[in-house]
Amino acid sequence: MPEEKQQPASAAKATKTTVKKIKNARRLYVKAVFTGFKRGLRNQRENTALLKIDGVNTKVETDFYLGKRCAYVYKAKNLTKTPGKEKPNRIRVLWGKVTRPHGNSGAVRAKFHHNLPPNAMGRRIRVMLYPSRI
Repeated sequence: MPEEKQQPASAAKATKTTVKKIKNARRLYVKAVFTGFKRGLRNQRENTALLKIDGVNTKVETDFYLGKRCAYVYKAKNLTKTPGKEKPNRIRVLWGKVTRPHGNSGAVRAKFHHNLPPNAMGRRIRVMLYPSRI
């Protein structure tokens, strides 16, 4: 008579796996930081913002992001109507576009429709993954 081998209790538990439902939320943008304005030794040009995109460390890697839209999302003091929303809210957005690389360390220049305020330095900018150039 062949003997039946029993699996240990821990192995029986390992075969049963519980599947958690993962929320299918994806970011459609890459995080960046507004590091300052384009400048020379003495003069600062507020019409061009410098952005450091997360995960981009060379000038070659910035090529993908050229022409992409970028957004500075912030909260204002007063409530205003927002398109597509019923209630007024405090969220505002300043839109811009990545124009060219800046230096060799992966920073990019961006022009916004309205210049970014100085209190946005060091704050988060969203670099959208559109429009596509592929």
